[in-house]
Amino acid sequence: MGEFSDICLETFLKNQGQLFDEPVAETKEEAEAFLEDCMAQVVPTIKDVRKYLDESGMDISGLADEEIEEASEVFPIPGGGYLIVEG
Repeated sequence: MGEFSDICLETFLKNQGQLFDEPVAETKEEAEAFLEDCMAQVVPTIKDVRKYLDESGMDISGLADEEIEEASEVFPIPGGGYLIVEG
């Protein structure tokens, strides 16, 4: 495995239904290839998620951190950090 940790890949595999109607990956290897192809990002804090989404043009003004964490593109990683996947 490369850029994405095992826990990050497992989180994506388990929760990919929040962003996609059908599974896009079934194994960690497929998940990693998919995440690399769509240039997913891992960031350490919700502040970094807010900055990333703002810079990518998403209107997040007025949203609470909890609302941002619930966005379909945002996958909280157990133990800390966030995976951001643009669908």
